Amino acid sequence: MLPPRATRVAPAESIPPSLASPLIVTALIVSGLYIGRDVLIPIAIAVLLSFVLGPIVYLLRRLRFGRFLSVATSVVMALGVAAALATLIGVQLADLAKDVPRYRTTIEQKVEGLRDSPAGRLADYVANIGRTMHQGGEESAKPEAPRPETGKPSAPPPEKPVVVEMKERAPDPLALANTILSPILHPLATAGIVFIVLLFLLMQREDLRDRMIRLVGSSDLHRTTVAMDDAARRLSRYFLVQLALNAAFGVVIGICLSVIGVPNPALWGIFSALMRFVPYIGAALAALFPLALAAAVDPGWSMVIATLAVFLILEPLTGHVIEPMLYGQSTGMSPFAVLVSALFWTWLWGPVGLLLSTPLTVCLVVLGRHVDKLEFLDVLFGDRPALTPVENFYQRILADDPEEAEEHAELILKECSLSSYYDDVVLKGLELAARDAARGVLTPEQKTDIRDTVAVLIAGLDRRDVEVPDDDFAAPAEVPAAWKQDGAVLCVTGRSFVDESACKILAQLLNRRGIGTRIVPFSDVARVQIDGFDPGPARMICIVSLAISGEPTHLRRLVGRLKNRMPDLPIVVGLWQADHEVLNDEGLRTAIGGDVHVSSLDATLQAVLGRAGTTASVAKAESSAPDNSPETPPSAPVAAAIAS
Repeated sequence: MLPPRATRVAPAESIPPSLASPLIVTALIVSGLYIGRDVLIPIAIAVLLSFVLGPIVYLLRRLRFGRFLSVATSVVMALGVAAALATLIGVQLADLAKDVPRYRTTIEQKVEGLRDSPAGRLADYVANIGRTMHQGGEESAKPEAPRPETGKPSAPPPEKPVVVEMKERAPDPLALANTILSPILHPLATAGIVFIVLLFLLMQREDLRDRMIRLVGSSDLHRTTVAMDDAARRLSRYFLVQLALNAAFGVVIGICLSVIGVPNPALWGIFSALMRFVPYIGAALAALFPLALAAAVDPGWSMVIATLAVFLILEPLTGHVIEPMLYGQSTGMSPFAVLVSALFWTWLWGPVGLLLSTPLTVCLVVLGRHVDKLEFLDVLFGDRPALTPVENFYQRILADDPEEAEEHAELILKECSLSSYYDDVVLKGLELAARDAARGVLTPEQKTDIRDTVAVLIAGLDRRDVEVPDDDFAAPAEVPAAWKQDGAVLCVTGRSFVDESACKILAQLLNRRGIGTRIVPFSDVARVQIDGFDPGPARMICIVSLAISGEPTHLRRLVGRLKNRMPDLPIVVGLWQADHEVLNDEGLRTAIGGDVHVSSLDATLQAVLGRAGTTASVAKAESSAPDNSPETPPSAPVAAAIAS
């Protein structure tokens, strides 16, 4: 008897391992941050304080205080400042609480004044209309009460409900102490954890740094050590400057509110300094309470307007003028990253997370910029572009978006010339397209879209009225008439699908410099078509190729056909790839047979303009020589001199 066949269950679709592992790790990290927030929040505060106190400890150690004494002095100073601020806040809040009844009376008077104003009367009129309509609807919907029948006894009145009063038992001394001390013990415990962790961080700073280096990059100790030290210096400088700037902002706010007459200006100055650590909503929260207090104190509106003017002037001045002057582009984070980090840390750790969101994310960004294994943090949260200009351009043409490609070009052309933009961005992007085509990942439709998008971009840039001057070379002072004719330079395309776009770029730049051009497709100079090809008034041939493989044989045959058909014209072979093997091998260049071999658009322009300038010099010499002097034909030595 055969054993029963095991039932086979089809495997369920699962997430690829390459994606599952990071997701699992991220979920574990977020869960750990949420579950251990009571311990991790004090540690995070201690880490940030260590960056602030680190320069002070270093300064005291240079003054021969010793490690322990330097750390203890710095921590005691920080605790003293925190205790002084807490005491000042408590005194200010107690003083503010005593005047609450008077402030309430002023608010009631202002509300009554608003009701007596035309706007208030209009609002009451609208409210009365709505109330009347509501009452009319209720009366129409109310059923008519039945009439009492005569001769029948009336129903007895309902019994009155019995009122039951519940009284809580008096709390015992232990519960009463727990109720009173709980709000105090939790902040004290947090402060104690921060104090202890801060001492260890400052005392064991070098040891912790070495352990971090071991974790993230022990294979290259020199580079990792320099990166970690630089990151620590940058973070310390950033947090010190931010702390000093926010403290100065709070002092100025307090002084201004004191001059205006707002009560408890010291309290609102401290509150404003703390709220500046909160992104986006910090400034609004800092101004909200002083504005409400000013409205409660002043029977008029002058104090409210003056307080609002102070915040509207100081906050933009600090955020958009002083901050960039002191430490560059603020946090080095993208605006989206600032918003996402604020939402994430607030959801994770509450209001404390909102205060710590920007400093914590700044730490991650700086580490990502200096440690290779953490580079993804800089990509996610940093303000630097995620793609290079070449990758950005290629992504736009691959997406068939000529408008965005032209906008991207306009931004780059504010800082460079058109030829440099073509050479450093467009042609490098076309080279990426050629590589993808060689790998077989581009469909025929995508190739067509790329050619069309680049053609639209070139036509759009050709309409630019002002050409940014080129520093690398200049056009000849006087272009001979023979070089101004259409077809003076034959721009012959290779067999790659992007070579036609490259030839259009070359032709556009030559036309801007007064050189006549003609774009010759590869099919027009193929073996079956070369005999019927008409060179016209050609003075020079430029072959442009961006293909990746098989070029030496292909170009050798193309150059041979062109030389047989037009033996008197110099040929420039443009392999616009800096790493192509032909450019570094004299034997391969000789085998191809071109007169000049160049690796960039600029070098091709130099060869053509140099040839036109040489011809112009020859023409001037001939005009001063006897009429029977023969014209010197173009030759390979001249082209070689141009290349050199």
